[in-house]
Amino acid sequence: MARLPRFGSRKGHGDDDGKGHEEAERRSAQEPLTWDELEATSAPGTAEEDLWGEQDTPEDQRPRDDARPRVSVVSEPPSGGEGDYEEYQWHTGKQRPSGAADAVEFVDVHKAFGPHARILRGLNLGLPEGRISMILGPSGTGKSVCIKHMVGLLYPDEGDVLVHGESVPNMRDDDLFEMRKKFGVLFQDGALFGSMNVFDNTAFPLRQHTDKGEEEIGDIVNRRLEEVGLGNAHTRMPNELSGGMRKRAGFARALVLDPDIVLFDEPDSGLDPVRTALLGELIQEIHADMMGDLKEGRHPPAFTLITHDIMTARRVAEHISVLWKGRIVESGPAEELFNSENAFVRQFLSGESQGPLGME
Repeated sequence: MARLPRFGSRKGHGDDDGKGHEEAERRSAQEPLTWDELEATSAPGTAEEDLWGEQDTPEDQRPRDDARPRVSVVSEPPSGGEGDYEEYQWHTGKQRPSGAADAVEFVDVHKAFGPHARILRGLNLGLPEGRISMILGPSGTGKSVCIKHMVGLLYPDEGDVLVHGESVPNMRDDDLFEMRKKFGVLFQDGALFGSMNVFDNTAFPLRQHTDKGEEEIGDIVNRRLEEVGLGNAHTRMPNELSGGMRKRAGFARALVLDPDIVLFDEPDSGLDPVRTALLGELIQEIHADMMGDLKEGRHPPAFTLITHDIMTARRVAEHISVLWKGRIVESGPAEELFNSENAFVRQFLSGESQGPLGME
């Protein structure tokens, strides 16, 4: 049986008594709600209240109207272009003005772990196909929670998560199992099995999820290990590897199923600056190779890095989304974000102490 849609009331999350949502549900059975009415019943407050705290925030630190969180990650409609881009509300199959579809979409996603731990607060986010994207933000803002929603380890309390246009919360169990094969994941510190050598760690997904013979598995594993510079490390155990080598072994394992989407959870954690830079270059090289070898009918590979490392973002990212207090503050091409006029984005990407982000 398919899971029930997760677009219902969030009563009990500590915002109100749920009457607003009950009224919205009652009215929706009679007539469609407008976007303004939907926003009023689903949002905990205004974007400004949620992102900028108390109302006495200094005027020069408050975002301009055009710098506040966007419904879509597209900043401005194209001028003189073809196609209908007047509305940027998220829906299945929506194309960006650049022509790149989203591999993953978050549509007004709310997630809480109890009444006092609201993590995602109406998150709208798109991760474009064929790009190296980054979700940047301070620690504890919900970046890893986003990853868990993408692969169906967590479900939104409200809203939806789409992978190639398909709703993850509403997938049947067997469809969810197949959908996860579209993903490769590089976990923090590689997350290798301690009882397996490098070869067996890398071969594990192929042995679990395919009917390939050992000879074919060996060819795939050898190729992936060569790509990440571990061609001579087949028999080494995880405790014999450096931190950077464990990361690269985890990267090889994430690639063996030839995924459409590769997720990197803090790939730079625990690495020195030089090895962080080398890993970033490796990510770019692998992505370029996958784009060059793209077969007809396949989705262009989408790489997504979850991090708060600004140097990695400058070197690697093609598309950046900045997450704060459960919402996207700003999102778009990397070069635009690094020249942003938004006070929070400017402070975070420059690492300055003065600005709206403090020690809270």
